[in-house]
Amino acid sequence: MKSIRSILEQGPVEASAPCRIDMGGTLDLSTFYLPLHHLGPCTFNIALDLRTTVRIMPFDQGCIKVSSLGFEHLVVNSDEAPFHHPLGLMLAVAAYFQASGVHIDIQSASPPRSALGGSSVAAVALIGAFSKALTKIGGTLLSRGAIAILAHAIEQSVAGVPCGMQDQLAAAFGGVNGWHWKADPLAPPFEQESVVPLSDCSAFSRHLMVAYCGVPHVSKDINGTWVRQFAAGRHRRIWHRIIDCSRQFISAVSCGSYEEAQALMNEETELRRQLTPEVLDDIGAALVAAARKHNCGARFTGAGGGGCLWALGRPDRIVHLKPAWADILGQRESAKILETRVDTKGLL
Repeated sequence: MKSIRSILEQGPVEASAPCRIDMGGTLDLSTFYLPLHHLGPCTFNIALDLRTTVRIMPFDQGCIKVSSLGFEHLVVNSDEAPFHHPLGLMLAVAAYFQASGVHIDIQSASPPRSALGGSSVAAVALIGAFSKALTKIGGTLLSRGAIAILAHAIEQSVAGVPCGMQDQLAAAFGGVNGWHWKADPLAPPFEQESVVPLSDCSAFSRHLMVAYCGVPHVSKDINGTWVRQFAAGRHRRIWHRIIDCSRQFISAVSCGSYEEAQALMNEETELRRQLTPEVLDDIGAALVAAARKHNCGARFTGAGGGGCLWALGRPDRIVHLKPAWADILGQRESAKILETRVDTKGLL
């Protein structure tokens, strides 16, 4: 059987996938959705056209090279690839495909470590690229669902902490979706609900704004706190209400009831702040306050603690909120509003 390297000698292979903004995150961890399955846990996310593109090319035999903006280039012996490295997830994906003698080049349109699901998105794109490469020798192209499940399994196997799957699903499928988390051991753990039809996503983009706070986040710090609290039996009632907020939010957005949706979004943000006040720093707190002053909803992305925030509201309110957010973001170097729209294509 041909090696991945020999396939790539015929030409590089490329795949790309979108990042996401979200609400209800953490409920996609089995630590939460299995014991709470009777309450119908769900998460909501929006794929953004800030795409991560992964290109795989031949490299020195027996070695793997990974290059990505914001990280030093990494060259390792493929038999000794360290999965605990900041780029270790890419090495773990390469190991799954027995890829040696390859260069993995990652180009992302979103800021590094911005809480938009970047590493998970890159893993989805990389698996997509390897799957494409293997079709050149008769392999079957993996489905989007299979790629999301595989990317999650590999990430959780090397992360050392529980990981959710919503980032991989947004990257694979694109669009605006609710993800309902199931406890059937013989079925996929998720059920997809399309919240905004693809034909309406361009208009829906006018209801959104996304800002990068200028500092990176470390998701496992806050996620780890939530997991430890929950496992210890603390704050269970708060998590019950977070589930309610997420379910009602999905329904409100689906119906175009933005006043209700933004109220639920703000309530969910406050519930998270009760659990871990550090989900918002000073800039993040100021952005949330400004959004509420302009009658919009606002929430951190991912597990917060840096990275991005997003706002939801009527288009006219978003227009008036934009300069207020720009003034706040001007207090920190590299903080900025991200010009982005809903991505409807998913993995390409």
